[in-house]
Amino acid sequence: MQPPANRVPAPEPHDLGPQPPHPHPAPPRPARPTPWLLLLLLPYAGLLFPAVYARATPTLFGFPFFYWYQFAWVLLASLIMAFVYLKTRD
Repeated sequence: MQPPANRVPAPEPHDLGPQPPHPHPAPPRPARPTPWLLLLLLPYAGLLFPAVYARATPTLFGFPFFYWYQFAWVLLASLIMAFVYLKTRD
């Protein structure tokens, strides 16, 4: 079947004329170590030995130390990660 006479067929991709050059993404930079990244070890170190914090006292709002200590590290780890991100972003 032929296209209608008043309709121009779409050009082939090779007939579109000169195209602007495609921007090439910048090559990834190698990660450079920074002392700020060492702060990310704090939550790991703080929770590494449960025998240190496996106790009931002191309590905080009725929660035993074992529970609120771990929950405090959840909040602290979030703050530490945000801080490290802000210090290391370019």
